[in-house]
Amino acid sequence: MAKSSKLLMLSVAALTAFATLSPSSAQNANQNWVAAWGTSQQGASQAKLSNATVRMIARVTIPGDAVRIRLDNTFGKEPLTIQHATLAPRVRGAAVAVGQVKPINFSGKGTVTIPAGGSVESDAVAIHVDAQQDLAVSLFVPAQNVTPSQHGNAQTTSYVTEMGAGDQAMSEDGKAFSGKTTAMYWLKAIDVRPAGGTSAIVAFGDSITDGTCTTLDAHDRWEDVVSQRLTLQGQTNRAVINEGIGGNTVMDAANYDPKINSPTGIERFDRDVLSHPGVSHVVFFEGTNDIVRGASAQGLMSGIKVIVERAHAKNLRIIGATIIPRGNATWNAAKDTIRHQVNDYIKKGAGFDAVIDFDAVVKNPNKPDEMIPAYNCGDNVHPSPIGYFLMGKSVELGLFGAK
Repeated sequence: MAKSSKLLMLSVAALTAFATLSPSSAQNANQNWVAAWGTSQQGASQAKLSNATVRMIARVTIPGDAVRIRLDNTFGKEPLTIQHATLAPRVRGAAVAVGQVKPINFSGKGTVTIPAGGSVESDAVAIHVDAQQDLAVSLFVPAQNVTPSQHGNAQTTSYVTEMGAGDQAMSEDGKAFSGKTTAMYWLKAIDVRPAGGTSAIVAFGDSITDGTCTTLDAHDRWEDVVSQRLTLQGQTNRAVINEGIGGNTVMDAANYDPKINSPTGIERFDRDVLSHPGVSHVVFFEGTNDIVRGASAQGLMSGIKVIVERAHAKNLRIIGATIIPRGNATWNAAKDTIRHQVNDYIKKGAGFDAVIDFDAVVKNPNKPDEMIPAYNCGDNVHPSPIGYFLMGKSVELGLFGAK
């Protein structure tokens, strides 16, 4: 059997195994909702929570007059009980707008238990939110030694009380939240009920979408720049959701070295794209981590084809992004050859509805297999903040139906 066929079979098998953890897209069938923020859970936290409250900070990217949240216990080994949950506009730090703390209910109840590996969607919360507004989602966890399911590199500061501090979900001044974290515990998505004609764009990728080497709390990832441009131009009918995971690969294979440490792109496509309400576009920006682990060009192209076909099967427009230069110690000229072959495929043969050429934005014209030094954050893998900014600036907004 050809190596590419083995890679593809392994990826499809992994998808089948992961499907039991993925919430059904049927739960989001209500067309009045559009995902306004999201993140990708990737593993279990090292933290332990005991009779404590967390306050997760998330920035929604479209306006609306009602909000609902989704909590995922994807990597939890035990059922998770949230005894009290609230939502409020964040003002600064852990402080929220006075008089604006709203209770979050689940099927009419203030307490919810999420099974291990499970997911739950809240009832609607009547509150007006603006595009680019930070919301604070507070979750009181009464049990002892609870291990959160999390996204580990949110590039946003969230807050945690001392253990034993109890229910602080109604706190307005935020003073009870003495601890900080850059992980996102349990919070998977925030949906809003917007005006008609609104949809969501999912940025689906690895650490260069996740935001490695961006600035904490500055919202300066490439997809943040795209979202801010849309908002500044009055195009608040397109949400932008970050579904990037550091180190993520398109697929898995027995020969990958090092082994992958998060659900692959093929595995998580249902969970991180199709389960969101109102998605119309996907920007696919992965592949560098497959190449560094030993993927062949043909094998990687086969995996990309699976993603494209699955997006088209759901009538989504999928936009491919070229793989940017990489030059650390785990890279060599042979891997650059594969990168060029895959980029040619992304541009000409993969069936994408459009292509964003990030490679052209950041590559050194004199050394095209390297980034321009100022656009390189120093690890020869990730862009610097100005590199991310120029990548986001380069994206043609008309690709998403914007005027």
